Amino acid sequence: MTLRSDVAELLAQAGITDVDVDAAVADEHVRSAAYRRVVSALASSRNRDRDRAVVATILRDHHEMASKTAVVALVDEIARQVTGPAEFRRWSDELLPETDRLKTEAFREFIRRRVLDWQCCLSIEDGHVPTPDELAEVTDWMQRHLAERSTSSAVLAVVAESARTRKTRNIAENRAGNRLR
Repeated sequence: MTLRSDVAELLAQAGITDVDVDAAVADEHVRSAAYRRVVSALASSRNRDRDRAVVATILRDHHEMASKTAVVALVDEIARQVTGPAEFRRWSDELLPETDRLKTEAFREFIRRRVLDWQCCLSIEDGHVPTPDELAEVTDWMQRHLAERSTSSAVLAVVAESARTRKTRNIAENRAGNRLR
């Protein structure tokens, strides 16, 4: 498979007809934007059967930053759609082996960390209150996400007490205080 055939196939499968394949092959910024549109279309489908194959195709691209960005966008979109942590875990367990295609360890680790962040978040949305140690295992990004979006006073209290950054602790503390009023 060539990059051109991969890009053309991904766009065709997603029903995207307004992207110039040659321009996408020539310019990684155009290609990255096209990949994000492909994964957005993929995520909007109820059928998850093609996810692993699409990710494998995207990860064949030699421009790993574009590939990683697209995979993270897919992870984020699927996490927002699943019915709970068990469904997301099954989906991500199927997908994560494909990330071994990335040569850059930091990119593989970034995707793995994002998956772990969402697993934690989804378990919290399912009623779990994290311990300070569990909160320490997620990224600053997820801690901030929890501080800004959690509706649980117990979760906000843990984040207010244990988040790594002062800003995140303050957001959680202010939101927890507002919930008490």
